[in-house]
Amino acid sequence: MKMPLEQSKLTYRQYLRWPEGARIELIDGNVYNMTPAPSRMHQKILMALSSRFEAHLRGKTCEVYPAPFDVRLPKPGVADEDTDTVVQPDITVVCDVSKLDDRGCKGAPDLVVEIISPGSLKLDISTKKSLYESSGIKEYWIVYPSEKIVTIYTLSASGKYELLESYSVDDVIPVSIFPDFVIHANEIWA
Repeated sequence: MKMPLEQSKLTYRQYLRWPEGARIELIDGNVYNMTPAPSRMHQKILMALSSRFEAHLRGKTCEVYPAPFDVRLPKPGVADEDTDTVVQPDITVVCDVSKLDDRGCKGAPDLVVEIISPGSLKLDISTKKSLYESSGIKEYWIVYPSEKIVTIYTLSASGKYELLESYSVDDVIPVSIFPDFVIHANEIWA
């Protein structure tokens, strides 16, 4: 399980000074080490999903970004450099292009995908789920490579995540933020 590194709380300003190539995330100022080198299966799933999103979004206002891609989730009234939460979802979909800059995304994207790695399970299904929910991210996908399952949460009107469904290899997965878009799960695991 990934645990925060023992040290004082950091901000985006310090994050930017971290050694190049370091794979870290900040959540409420706590530093989390990311998996140093994702598995081949992780990368294959990342490419399959990213390419499906990219093909659907081509020519539209929404954009898709695979990791590494910084998503800064500032608290209200906090300056960008003082933001204490910077994450790198495996896939990020942003429809409000005003949130995009050369450093990534500032503010809640519309959809994020996390692909579970052995060391990321608790972080992805607990800490990040809570973070994404409180940040207002409309749709959160958790992909379990070994089980060949995709679990999707959607943000309700009350601001809480509701389990949309869990999908297996033979299912058709609807993308709720795009009513005209589905992904055939077997394309993810091919």
